[in-house]
Amino acid sequence: MTTTLTPPRPNRAGRTARPAAVAVLKTETRLFRREPAGLFWIMVFPTVLLVVLGSIPGFRDPDKGLGGIRFVDAYVPVAVLLSMIMAGLQAMPPVITGYRERGILRRMSVTPVRPSALLGAQMGLHGAAAVLSSVLSITVGRLAFDVALPHQLSGYAVALLLAVLSALALGALISALSPTSKVANAIGSAVFFPMMFSAGVWLPVQAMPDTLGRIVELAPFGAAAQALNEAAAGSWPGWGHLGILVLWTVLLSAAATRWFRWE
Repeated sequence: MTTTLTPPRPNRAGRTARPAAVAVLKTETRLFRREPAGLFWIMVFPTVLLVVLGSIPGFRDPDKGLGGIRFVDAYVPVAVLLSMIMAGLQAMPPVITGYRERGILRRMSVTPVRPSALLGAQMGLHGAAAVLSSVLSITVGRLAFDVALPHQLSGYAVALLLAVLSALALGALISALSPTSKVANAIGSAVFFPMMFSAGVWLPVQAMPDTLGRIVELAPFGAAAQALNEAAAGSWPGWGHLGILVLWTVLLSAAATRWFRWE
């Protein structure tokens, strides 16, 4: 007696979802490039601010309060973090909540394209824009103001990646909690200024009083600022600072997953 083995049916849903996800990424990339305001605030504004501050003569002199480095040296990591804050808090949440508000996510849920493909595309695009902006700020700082390149490149890359992930996780949480784009803008603006302060936009973290500095280092961008500064100086970023970034990323991602709704 001969047994005929029936070959397993191909996973048509999986085969269909992958090309559909690629199509979503291509579409979102085109739409992302058509938003000059968003691209400016993420990719251009941090570097412009660095150039403006670096053009002030006093900011190019060594400062004892900063450990002997110049203000412009300390501000390059701040410009790097500013691009992430812009991407995660100001740019991404209104886009995702706008899709939810218009019913786009709900309509996608009944097609081979999963809403998670759209969310992944948005996070990937904003994260890539923040990284490119960081590279631009570092390059301009080097060429225009002779700011030394990070001496510990591997450590700097790790700190940069964790900072981007924490910024995107915070943006995802804002997107999860916001039913409309107006609410997302309101929450993003409320969180925006504390995060800018903790990143050292107005006062570099290393120039803050000891007590304030220790408190700020517990925030994601305060820890990121210190980690980037340590790597720029040639040391491996402190494991405490990296651990804080990992912890914030995990907690924010878990909260965003818990409360995120596609409709």
